[in-house]
Amino acid sequence: MQPDQQSIEQPRPQRARGRGRIVTKALNGRSRLDQLFQEGCAKIRLPDTFSNEMEAILINSSGGLTGGDELEWQAVAGAGTSLVVTTQACEKVYKAGAGTAAVTARITVGPGAKLHWLPQETILFDRASLTRRLEVDIDASAEFIAVEAILLGRQAMGEAMKEGLLRDRWRIRHGGKLIHAEELRLDGNIGELTKTASVLSGQVAFATLFYIGPLGEALLPKIRDILGSSGGASEWQGKLVVRVSAPDGFTLRKMLFPIISLLRNGAPVPKVWNL
Repeated sequence: MQPDQQSIEQPRPQRARGRGRIVTKALNGRSRLDQLFQEGCAKIRLPDTFSNEMEAILINSSGGLTGGDELEWQAVAGAGTSLVVTTQACEKVYKAGAGTAAVTARITVGPGAKLHWLPQETILFDRASLTRRLEVDIDASAEFIAVEAILLGRQAMGEAMKEGLLRDRWRIRHGGKLIHAEELRLDGNIGELTKTASVLSGQVAFATLFYIGPLGEALLPKIRDILGSSGGASEWQGKLVVRVSAPDGFTLRKMLFPIISLLRNGAPVPKVWNL
């Protein structure tokens, strides 16, 4: 007797799952590792540094994301420490056969601490589907920098994101008070949507930079000089927000490098970044 084909359960596609957590503490005047946790495809590497600053490199060992994959990162800069978090490479989000890839970052910056969240760009391929969340809690005496950049396809390879989904949710609290909330949603015919003047005017690379610290007001005119007509920057109540757009990823990086260095008081971007 032949088995009922409809009764045979079809194998489910394998999905990537990963969780990583890093916590720093102050010891003998330097930032030291307090906790490190990694599970699934989420890996964290700690290169040697020769200063008080600690650097963490996040790695998705699955090689990219597609529908149904889940990544969660948590970074905590303990009191009086300095932590830079970046990624080994650009995160690639591929065509989703079903479901949506989900990436969550939860960040805590303790009293007198500094945390610089500097992941490399996220590249969305055609029909990719991504939901991303950034949750940040900053002590009133702390400094925080965040950079999130998106490439809609790879121009150098002739690839474009024509359709798909991108949802990006930011919630940032400073001294226990919500000071920044934003929601981005690009859905459906993204190729046509981004051509409109109210969205990206045809640009396919864009980034948001966020800064809380003592230098915001002084740096504002310098950042505007770098941006020219390619973006905008505003500063109020100690919060600096920068928006940048470009025709391709290389042009975007050329603007991001000097802006990030300014926000970091002259320090360069992490070594894993390159032009």
